[in-house]
Amino acid sequence: MHIPVLISDLTLILSIAGLVTLFFKKIKQPVVLGYILSGLLVGPNLQFFPSVIDIGNIKIWGELGVIFLLFSLGLEFSFKKVLALGPAPAITGIIELLAMMVLGVGLGKLLGWSQMDALFLGGIIAISSTTIIFRAFDELGLKTKSFTKLVLGVLIIEDLFAVLLMVMLSTMAVSKHIEGWELVVSLSKLVFFLLAWFLTGIFILPTVFKRTNKHLNSETLMVVSIALCFAMVVAASSLGFSPALGAFAMGSLLAETVFAEKIEHNIQPVKNLFGAIFFVSVGMLIEPNVLVEYGFEVLVLTLAVVLGKTIFISIGALVSGKPLQQSLEAGTSMAQIGEFSFIIATLGLSLNVISPQLYPIAVGVSVITTFLTPYMMKTPGPILTRLNHWMPNSWKNRLDNYAAGSQHIGAESKWKKVVEFYTQVIAINSAIIVAIMLLMYFVIMPFVPEFIVNFMGLGGSNSGQTIWVNLEVVGQIMAFLGFILMMPFLWALVSKKLKNYSGAALWMNMEYSRGPLFMLELLRVIVAVLLIFIYLSFVYYNLWSLIITMAVALTMVFVFRNRLQDFYGKLESHFLENLNEKEILEQQKKRSHLSPWDGHLSTYTVPANSPCLGKTLEILAWRELFGVNVAYIERGNRLIFPPQKDEVIYPYDLLGIIGTDNQLKQFIEYLQYTFQVSELSNQQTDNTSPEKEEIDLQKFIVNPKNELRGQTIRDSKIRERTDGLVVGIERGNERILNPASDTKFQCDDVVWVVGNKSKIARLQ
Repeated sequence: MHIPVLISDLTLILSIAGLVTLFFKKIKQPVVLGYILSGLLVGPNLQFFPSVIDIGNIKIWGELGVIFLLFSLGLEFSFKKVLALGPAPAITGIIELLAMMVLGVGLGKLLGWSQMDALFLGGIIAISSTTIIFRAFDELGLKTKSFTKLVLGVLIIEDLFAVLLMVMLSTMAVSKHIEGWELVVSLSKLVFFLLAWFLTGIFILPTVFKRTNKHLNSETLMVVSIALCFAMVVAASSLGFSPALGAFAMGSLLAETVFAEKIEHNIQPVKNLFGAIFFVSVGMLIEPNVLVEYGFEVLVLTLAVVLGKTIFISIGALVSGKPLQQSLEAGTSMAQIGEFSFIIATLGLSLNVISPQLYPIAVGVSVITTFLTPYMMKTPGPILTRLNHWMPNSWKNRLDNYAAGSQHIGAESKWKKVVEFYTQVIAINSAIIVAIMLLMYFVIMPFVPEFIVNFMGLGGSNSGQTIWVNLEVVGQIMAFLGFILMMPFLWALVSKKLKNYSGAALWMNMEYSRGPLFMLELLRVIVAVLLIFIYLSFVYYNLWSLIITMAVALTMVFVFRNRLQDFYGKLESHFLENLNEKEILEQQKKRSHLSPWDGHLSTYTVPANSPCLGKTLEILAWRELFGVNVAYIERGNRLIFPPQKDEVIYPYDLLGIIGTDNQLKQFIEYLQYTFQVSELSNQQTDNTSPEKEEIDLQKFIVNPKNELRGQTIRDSKIRERTDGLVVGIERGNERILNPASDTKFQCDDVVWVVGNKSKIARLQ
């Protein structure tokens, strides 16, 4: 039976990749390098191993790998996460990216490369490797360090920049030359479509998922999410953007839904498979003789990446207000390039706009800098020691004072809030209105003349006057339909007020000039008028009709402003509900009627052969190991409640354990290794003892009546007053599980106690 070439090629690729990556795992090196080496071994440039027959098929699979890599990256990306990063990562990332782009372009020119090669080189050396950095953090135990938050933020900024850069480079490659105005138009078009996709996606996707929730098992969810990914890829390609941009955009939209983590988990094996094939295809394009021939260029660019990123990121972090040590730690940890560099280089090759040697050079630089990453992360200490020895004390003091001052940013001014509000209202609503205009002009308008001819009887081939009438009718219909769709957003653009802080407060305060407020109000009215004028000028062919329609449109917005306000409010509420759905669900879980931890009581009987016999609760340390509490011990007719830490476990003790479902599951798994445990629920145990019937998990609120505010758990005598144990405290959005005995109660604390039910009730 004949086997397709693709199957035999994949067999070879995956077999070699599996063996090589196992070896790389053993020597504790990144798996990505193993994939690249596998591609080199099975590629056409080495004859020592069997080679892939049809490289074209593998390239297609590699393109699928790029799509899934960008889709997964989008799932980890969040617009809210970017906004929550604060200014430090943005400042650091912008300084580093601009500096590395300039450095890359400059080095490309010095090496005698073409302008397009130099531009792609700048993009290749500007983006660090998220995969390599996270792996190194895990291996070196650095994830808990304070500087890692800055690194994570800068990586997010870099990833977003890389996606935008790919679109810009694609535009330049297609036009074959660089013009400032074309770049501005392309970038504006990109920003507009990203905003339109985001607003539309957040408005629609969470609602669709909510309506179909009961039908979305793991398999269906994966199929639906992949289908959405490829739909956005096709849409982006049809609009002239990179397919990778479409994959990233859909991933970022799904990241805002409650299914983000589940989708990311389901898509992980698919991403790993196609990602592996992509990195193998990267290795297949490496030409060893080219690496040898361009060894000098590889060395120069490696030094540029290691030194440039270390210096520029450190400077950017210092400028953003980070201490010197954290700045150096961030700079040295990001001194490498990785997966995005391969994707940018692959883009250049696919567009046939870069020299063939640039690709293997980029791979060579990535391999060397990846190997150096763990060692670079260990260098901040020695560098800091030398800097402290060399740097004058006055410089040190200035840096310390600058960093300390940057941590204390004052409250936002009233003017800043108002300006941010106007900017947001104008940008968002203008984008929606422009999207409606484009939809009406390019999608709806071509079908209107046919509708008029077929259903209104106005068509005819004998009279030019009839054609003019048709166009006039088309314009009127388009104006009416478009204006109906745009009215809520026109109202918001012209009339929406800031709820939390009204500009009226500034208007009434004579200390402030009213001129800027008047200009802001005038600006949004001018924008609304211009948008209406532009739209009507496209669909109308009569100047007077255009002017009259504009006047009618503005009058209708004013007359129906109350209804429009209500309708827009519903749209806005729906959008915000979808946008914040994850946070809302998390808050609901925290405010569960049972407890924020879903704690409950379960009972376990200790058999006679248990290795726990004769050991105290302190030695067993179940609370420290699993987070569970021994609420009581029933020993024959005796009830030990609450048990002390020196209480010894005896055969056939009935243990009352309090914990969450997950904690009790781990506790049971542990017990199954130590003794044969029999589990009884509260409802199944024999409740003949009147004392035992009183034991329960209850809560009370700290208020003036119980006079607990300011007292520690020990001093409050809660243990004695309730015959119980404090197992948790809810304090605002904070939850304290198993609080220490010196924890002080605060007003409105919700205190969870396992103890005598009636005695706990008295504390209310």
